[in-house]
Amino acid sequence: MRMYDLIEKKRNGKVLSEEEIQYFINGYTNDEIPDYQVSALLMAIYFQDMAEDERAALTTAMVNSGDTIDLSNINGIKVDKHSTGGVGDTTTLILAPLVASVGVPVAKMSGRGLGHTGGTIDKLESVPGFHVEITSDEFVRLVNKNKVAVIGQTGNLTPADKKLYSLRDVTATVNSIPLIASSIMSKKIASGADAIVLDVKTGAGAFMKEFDDAKSLAEAMVSIGNRVGRQTMAVISDMSQPLGRAVGNALEVKEAVETLKGEGPDDLTELCLTLGSQMVLLAKKAKTIEEARSMLKNNITNGKAFQQFKLFLEAQGGDAGVADRPEQLPQAAHKIELPAKTSGTVSEIIANDIGTAAMMLGAGRATKESKIDLAVGLVLHKKIGDRVKEGESLLTIHANDTNIENVKETLYQSISITSDSVNAPSLIYDMITTK
Repeated sequence: MRMYDLIEKKRNGKVLSEEEIQYFINGYTNDEIPDYQVSALLMAIYFQDMAEDERAALTTAMVNSGDTIDLSNINGIKVDKHSTGGVGDTTTLILAPLVASVGVPVAKMSGRGLGHTGGTIDKLESVPGFHVEITSDEFVRLVNKNKVAVIGQTGNLTPADKKLYSLRDVTATVNSIPLIASSIMSKKIASGADAIVLDVKTGAGAFMKEFDDAKSLAEAMVSIGNRVGRQTMAVISDMSQPLGRAVGNALEVKEAVETLKGEGPDDLTELCLTLGSQMVLLAKKAKTIEEARSMLKNNITNGKAFQQFKLFLEAQGGDAGVADRPEQLPQAAHKIELPAKTSGTVSEIIANDIGTAAMMLGAGRATKESKIDLAVGLVLHKKIGDRVKEGESLLTIHANDTNIENVKETLYQSISITSDSVNAPSLIYDMITTK
């Protein structure tokens, strides 16, 4: 078998066999196939696409290129959730304890963030003492005992994907549905879950800004998951503006606590109930989506979800008392209001620019080496469709430096106010269960 023949075959629009894809992934992972040939194949895939069997074979080959997580010793159906990312996306912090509170095991492998704010682990480390450095045996024990635990990503999970992504990043082949879908799904499948719920974002703050592209990606990932033996479904949700109101690590933990107590923002609460209901259904803890949703809402109302969050924090060394006293989370030295310059209705909040402003404050990482300030960030007081008066606060800036004129300028440019009436955007656009 020669790499030249694979490149030519895909260039001509033909379907690569499972053996050919395995050959290419193994050879590249083991440094036996050079970058220039893999670059040529990636560009051929970019233009010629891949059939569903090819996508599943590519995903499986990437899964098998490194370690896989064995969760078979955890009782019950393990359901994982993945979001394609956005600004203020606090769902994992809420969903993990909420879904666990109805008896569904949530064995979550998470990473650190590169971008607007930290990842799930960074956010959780806002809680004094909380840590994810636990052994695999302890991870399994905690999930069996408490139904929820979070561990850091292993270093050798899908090494083929890491190599391919680095190459895609410099060869203009990132924006390819089969390559994006196989990259995401390889990590989810290698993480050991039995079923997967995907939250695919669309809008100005999402990777897939157009709905049709988001739907194509969702369908591709659902197809891959189901073809390789994982029950998979996707929710397509809005990211034209930040989700919830908080953007920043400790601020998002506080908002997660409020949501688990039934006091969180409507959009964040609704998305968590939508995703959580699907997780409960796939775990066979409920017979219908309505029953699953009712179970989750009841556990928010009766306090079980909140208590589950405290149990989760305590089991991994965290000070569970911060859930009752959020003021003990890291606090910024300064709270600065951003007043509206005119009266009207908020017509646009560019999510990416809000995220950029939070990163300028120190809430995120521009590079892997950047140090995160867990205390800083933004709390929105107005969302799209809300009325605002001149001088009224649009948001509060939580900063450890008062020299933030560039942050204010970025924020003003990202928020538009009109004299016309504006409707709030839809939150849930579609659900994909099969293709």
